[in-house]
Amino acid sequence: MILKDNQYSIQEIRLTELSREFGTPLYVYDAEKIRFQVEEMQKAFSAANMRIKYAVKALSNLSILKLMKKLGVGLDVVSIQEAHLGLNAGFRPDEILFTPNSVSFDEIQEGIKLGLSINIDNISILEQFGHHYHKEVPVCLRINPHIMAGGHSNISTGHIDSKFGISILQLRHVHRVIKTNNIRVVGLHMHTGSDILDADVFIQAAGIIFDVAREFHGLEFIDFGSGFKVAYREGDITTDIVALGKKLSKSFNNFCAEYGKDLEIWFEPGKFLVSEAGYLLVRANVIKTTPATVFVGVDSGMNHLLRPMMYGAYHDIINLSNPDGTYRVYSVVGNICETDTLGADRKLNEVREGDILAIKNAGAYGFAMSSNYNSRLKPAEVLIHDGKAKLIRRRENLEDLIKTLVETDLD
Repeated sequence: MILKDNQYSIQEIRLTELSREFGTPLYVYDAEKIRFQVEEMQKAFSAANMRIKYAVKALSNLSILKLMKKLGVGLDVVSIQEAHLGLNAGFRPDEILFTPNSVSFDEIQEGIKLGLSINIDNISILEQFGHHYHKEVPVCLRINPHIMAGGHSNISTGHIDSKFGISILQLRHVHRVIKTNNIRVVGLHMHTGSDILDADVFIQAAGIIFDVAREFHGLEFIDFGSGFKVAYREGDITTDIVALGKKLSKSFNNFCAEYGKDLEIWFEPGKFLVSEAGYLLVRANVIKTTPATVFVGVDSGMNHLLRPMMYGAYHDIINLSNPDGTYRVYSVVGNICETDTLGADRKLNEVREGDILAIKNAGAYGFAMSSNYNSRLKPAEVLIHDGKAKLIRRRENLEDLIKTLVETDLD
């Protein structure tokens, strides 16, 4: 998004015009930014045999998945429904890694029937898998390395008390299950968390997973998950993807030489690819002054963007309608009957009722985590691709809200 001639635009399309054409609240995504992020990863790891598996949970719109397919990116899915979206977008089953957590074995079996690559993260499912499939269906194992990494506790997934992955302390048990059931392990997976700043966290994790990998002789890939930190405000420290690519590629290639086989190195970025590409456009409904605060009440809230309330996440906010107005301090809040502060004590160009605000970094876990709380409707989504704004999800209406309800005679 750039400011030119006192108008904010993406690919020469003015965002205020999009708000008039499609209404608000409105999610807007920049396809060129997604392309740029993919290419940055590819360049950073050009020295290794690297594969990107986009984390669908970040933003699962079918058009976004088709864009990923066009960019040569595979998928990481965490539910069978995400897998079906990927298949509908044109991905082959073998391009999709299925990494569910706490699901029934029935869902695992459905993934196998679809031909997905299966990633197992607990011993119970691994035993059931072995009883049914043995060597004919290859499998990946998700290992918990017991590394505390990332920001908020909800996004750190590799620590000892995490529900994700098989503990490295349980590997002797794992090997017994594998040997007894003649299971063919072709991949190892590890994801320590999100918002990781230090490349050395990945290097530390690499040392652990390489030690584990030495005990498996038929591997084809090692998956390092993701967790790359992106900028949420000016001056934010981010993951140095170039330095990481250089360090980790060297370490990985040295391991492959020792292992005696050229393996693939996989990553599963979600936020890194789509977060900065997304904006949530909202309209200022009311300016409300209290003895302590000036509130901007907008036509959205935690029902459309949950991250600020769930994680305490910071999202920069810009007044698109008055970019040269006098700066004042506001708290931007939603229209939900909860405390749903989207941004507290923000210095914004003067906001007037009817102004359009843009909430940045809304591409990842924005629409994907939205809900119909308070019976509010979900917003539309627009993708700006090759200089054109394309509606990729229409706005919900009241009929959408009630169509799954079943009327019951209570007389």
